[in-house]
Amino acid sequence: MAIKSSVLLLLPVALLLLAGSSPAVAQLEIGYYSKTCPNVEAIVREEMDKIISAAPSLAGPLLRLHFHDCFVRGCDASVLLNSTEGNLAERDAKPNKSLRGFSSVDRVKAKLEAACPNTVSCADVLTLMARDAVVLSKGPTWPVALGRRDGKVSSAVEAADQLPPAFGDIPLLTKIFASKNLDLKDLVVLSGAHTLGTAHCPSYADRLYNFSSAYNADPSLDSEYADKLRTRCKSADDKAMLSEMDPGSYKTFDTSYYRHVAKHRGLFQSDAALLTDATTMEYVQRIATGKFDDEFFKDFSESMIKMGNVGVLTGAEGEIRKKCYIVN
Repeated sequence: MAIKSSVLLLLPVALLLLAGSSPAVAQLEIGYYSKTCPNVEAIVREEMDKIISAAPSLAGPLLRLHFHDCFVRGCDASVLLNSTEGNLAERDAKPNKSLRGFSSVDRVKAKLEAACPNTVSCADVLTLMARDAVVLSKGPTWPVALGRRDGKVSSAVEAADQLPPAFGDIPLLTKIFASKNLDLKDLVVLSGAHTLGTAHCPSYADRLYNFSSAYNADPSLDSEYADKLRTRCKSADDKAMLSEMDPGSYKTFDTSYYRHVAKHRGLFQSDAALLTDATTMEYVQRIATGKFDDEFFKDFSESMIKMGNVGVLTGAEGEIRKKCYIVN
């Protein structure tokens, strides 16, 4: 019931966002492919059903792919492009080395190419897959305006410079989000995506070992949780071991992430940072009570719509790639 009510509440929000001042966003439309590929969402959902049923742990990585795409050059599928001779692409930037799910995107794109050749962009495919990854993990749904075009440029340097880092504090993260027209509420709400997925040791090991001259471990991290993490992450160089970002619930989209953060058990420094600002701390503590799940689902849906509109290419800009990993 909560999911259905979220959709009804979000439709006006989506339309307001689409009618915003950005000329690119104004060209995104609900039902953009109604004449050229009317079954686009059904095709994506059918394939995503199969993907997530076979590998539920892929929901987090597919959502993360969309995040990492939108924060560099906007939501233009530039994160999907392979590196070429003379150009190191976004996917090979250090913050993106652990990205997964590329073959799933290729699989969905191939289905769409068979049904509607040269029609649906990889940027739209990734946006729809991210939404469906959340829905299929028992999270909310929201309307996705379509019509994005694919970018032709992908830079590892830009990715390294522009992606929000796991060690980010509130001032840094706020600045990065603001550069994408996302605000402090979007920051704390979209951090809730950490309810899905896992992370490799190097992304949080500096909180466990040689944190500072005064502390071996990050004092903002619950000591018992730190001890538990050390049993999995033996050193900062351990690149094989994975830890759940939302322990015990990492395949389900829910609000338990905020309960962990409220108890100083967020995996990343950026999670812990949410308790250092009055606004974000109040939101964490409110959602952590477990009494406002519908509110979080609604907020997350609205923030995902905003993020999905960041820096989009439309009209004659960019192209519609035939294969998502290479420009035409």
